[in-house]
Amino acid sequence: MRHASRGNTPQLERLSRTRPGAVPYDLSMQPHPIPASPSTPSPPRRPPALAPSPTSLDRPFLTGQPGVVKVTFVRHGKQEVPSGSFTPALWADPPLSELGKRQAAAVGAALADEPVDAVLCSHLLRAAETARAVAAPHGLTPVVYPELREVETYRDVPDGVRLEDVLPPVMWRGVQARFNRELRWDVSPFSESSAEFRHRVVTVVEGILALHEGGHLAIVCHGGVINRYIGHLLDLRQDMFFRPAHASVSRILTGDGRRVIHTLNELHHLQSVDPALVTF
Repeated sequence: MRHASRGNTPQLERLSRTRPGAVPYDLSMQPHPIPASPSTPSPPRRPPALAPSPTSLDRPFLTGQPGVVKVTFVRHGKQEVPSGSFTPALWADPPLSELGKRQAAAVGAALADEPVDAVLCSHLLRAAETARAVAAPHGLTPVVYPELREVETYRDVPDGVRLEDVLPPVMWRGVQARFNRELRWDVSPFSESSAEFRHRVVTVVEGILALHEGGHLAIVCHGGVINRYIGHLLDLRQDMFFRPAHASVSRILTGDGRRVIHTLNELHHLQSVDPALVTF
């Protein structure tokens, strides 16, 4: 019976054997121990191993690459909030509040220093008003795409009908509790489904990228829309995964057939003017 050489395990001895013409496996060539599993990491190398080259990350993240298109998503400014009972029709299309107009002016001024080739927006008043503030410094007219509208919650409740008239209190509380945990529009009855909303948002944004030329497109829309498109890039099940502030900016880069998230929820253009402009 053959025994392993002193100091070697049978496995290492087998690895050290060679077939005729094969390159020998030199155990001394292994400079660093291989961890037995991901839960048992190896000790730090001495001297330290080289860090990845910064340029090796340029192409995967589309930084400094030719032909890249920047898409800036802008959430609309704060809208007027209807008073009284929650009647869905009254919440569908309110205009900007006075604070919202200040927020729109601030984001328009911030983007005035950047070259913008096209401004796209939904048809809802709060987005269209904000889009005009973004487009004006560039001499542009916003292009309206109704498909960029916010998710249509409670759209099947008849106009003028209060939600409490069609949804028992126990179900309303259940909807609230489920949304807090699941963050999906599917929990809301009488509403656009999560799948329908995702299909609409992703398709219209991809269509905009196909139709509009230029190096920088500004899409002025809604918090749900921004979440759903960027969440799609991350393959998230949730419809909402972060809360964009009013008139906040989030950016993606597109190129090489890919979309890369660049920033989320930029607020400095609001905070530098007046911290009170940061609202949700």
